[in-house]
Amino acid sequence: MTQYLMSVHHAFDAPPPDPEEMAAAFGAVEVFNDELRRAGAWVFAGGLEAPDTATVIRINGDQAVLSDGPFTESKEHIGGFWVIEAADLDEALAWGEKGARACRRPVEVRPFQRAPEDG
Repeated sequence: MTQYLMSVHHAFDAPPPDPEEMAAAFGAVEVFNDELRRAGAWVFAGGLEAPDTATVIRINGDQAVLSDGPFTESKEHIGGFWVIEAADLDEALAWGEKGARACRRPVEVRPFQRAPEDG
């Protein structure tokens, strides 16, 4: 089984959803999370605070230099994520589609690199 990161993307300029829509999305995500757990695909998931709460650490010689985030300037940011296990990319994409429908946001699906000893 391969692990995949399913990241939820939010647009900075998108108007915030109304409270009813947000509550419905949270409920749908919980149903989706339960489905992932029952299927044995669940590894970990979480929501993230806004990008302006991030700190970027860069190494300059022997010094660590900290600066306010986010790391990159972008029109979108990652608002949350799932880490899942799936047999293949098709299965991971099917989970990604269900996740996007549940959270009502774009979801990027990306496999984790395999360790060399994993082949």
